[in-house]
Amino acid sequence: MVAVSLKKNGFGGVDHVLASGNDVNVFVFDTEVYSNTGGQASKASNIGQVAQFAAAGKEIKKKSLAEIAMSYGYIYVAQVAMGANPAQTLKAIQEAEAYKGPSLIIGYAPCEMHSIKGGMVNCQKEMKKAVDCGYWNLFRFNPDAEKGKKFTLDSKEPAGGYQEFLMNEARYSRLTREFPDRAEVLFKKNEQAAMDRYAHLLRLKNMYTEE
Repeated sequence: MVAVSLKKNGFGGVDHVLASGNDVNVFVFDTEVYSNTGGQASKASNIGQVAQFAAAGKEIKKKSLAEIAMSYGYIYVAQVAMGANPAQTLKAIQEAEAYKGPSLIIGYAPCEMHSIKGGMVNCQKEMKKAVDCGYWNLFRFNPDAEKGKKFTLDSKEPAGGYQEFLMNEARYSRLTREFPDRAEVLFKKNEQAAMDRYAHLLRLKNMYTEE
């Protein structure tokens, strides 16, 4: 299993390796910024998130690396968050290792650039909050699974508290102090994108169940 920095290696390089069909396992730690070079906004940054080069909050939703990989049809893909569901994380790692082909696991990774209330000691709890409110989704796509069971949605329906989750991190709450009107618009857009994403995952689940 290889851990990857997309800023250092580039999405194009990772995509090339995964698309090759070789038996390689890649683990991406998604911090939603370029953490290792100072916290610049990236294609993985979310709507309303404040970062370098996005001082007034990012307007465009983040790129779905998981869905790009899933579109190939022969890549094992999973999204995990250890603090939310350690059993699902371990299961995804075991399945990825067992899969005879390329695999990609994307883990939600809070970092100091998020400025979580209470500090990084709370990062595991923050992962659980992210999953519970629907900000981050847990799922597994296994091309080797039997018909009707290739896609598993491990997240439950969002339980509410989405805006409270955003306000628990200074990368979002900062925008309410500097651009309050803009923050209200972008945060609603952020939440709606998350709810649409979960609805899309439900449709994928149904599609693979009925195939």
